[in-house]
Amino acid sequence: MSLPDFLIAGVPKAGTTALHAALTGHPDLYLSAVKEPKFFLSDGPPPGHGGPGDVQTYQEHVWRRADYEALFAPAPSGALLGEATPFYLHDLDAHDRIKKLAPDARIILLLRDPVDRAHSNWTHLWNAGLEPEADFLAACRAEPARIAAGWAQFWHYLGLGLYGRQLQHLYERFPREQVLLLRYRELKDAPAATLDRVCSFLGVRTGLLTAIPKENVNRHVVEDDAVNRMLRGLLRTGGTFGHRFPVPLRLAARGPLLTLLHRKKGTRPVTTPQERAALLPHFAADIALLQDVTGERYDDWLSVDRHARASENPPVQ
Repeated sequence: MSLPDFLIAGVPKAGTTALHAALTGHPDLYLSAVKEPKFFLSDGPPPGHGGPGDVQTYQEHVWRRADYEALFAPAPSGALLGEATPFYLHDLDAHDRIKKLAPDARIILLLRDPVDRAHSNWTHLWNAGLEPEADFLAACRAEPARIAAGWAQFWHYLGLGLYGRQLQHLYERFPREQVLLLRYRELKDAPAATLDRVCSFLGVRTGLLTAIPKENVNRHVVEDDAVNRMLRGLLRTGGTFGHRFPVPLRLAARGPLLTLLHRKKGTRPVTTPQERAALLPHFAADIALLQDVTGERYDDWLSVDRHARASENPPVQ
């Protein structure tokens, strides 16, 4: 059976795409060509409803076991098999599915300041034309209603950042020596050393990987003006109904709209002190739990001063 030996299991907007891309260059590793198969997120077909664009994403889920195993069939003999689905940490049921089918899998986690992570998540969907709220905090306030309406996990800006309770649940199912906990900033500030830590954790040769590809770097500025509101409205409509049309047709219609939406480039937006001050109370207790669970300090995440957290914000996705 071709099931993974390791999983990059979290978290979204914290460098998982870049880590996946870097590890594909190691001769002793084989990562699935599908970067986010999402196999362990469901016991069967994914939902047929959700927020803008969700159903199209659900159509991409590799949920049949035979299809999932087929992702690893091209691997060379002896290579360790892996995949990256950064929602596995957030999905507590996924922990049990992994434990049942791949109990010996090693689990790699990248954590990022939860407020910055949420903002990057919102920016990603805003730039894609799918996020209806022009205000980041308003989008966060809408989260409970969106969850109740069945919007997919990528819309859970705040929930995805509650790492303490997620790790506590994971550690109840997997021994700690099976889990490698990294910080987003480590991947950016010390890529060679961080990649060696990952390779050592997986038991493969170190010193072969030295750089992190810059994946998903987006410097588009999507202002809330009349033209962009029209474009985002069309993209959200496509996200809601596009699953009814063939993929080539969807892409042909979406491409020109995104080109217009992304016509302006500028500085990558970051969280403001006001936004941090508004959201930190939501995360404070969970950060304390995270420190208790891991024995590591995350005090810098409790600061509203961006300069104290400057290394959390570079565009490594």
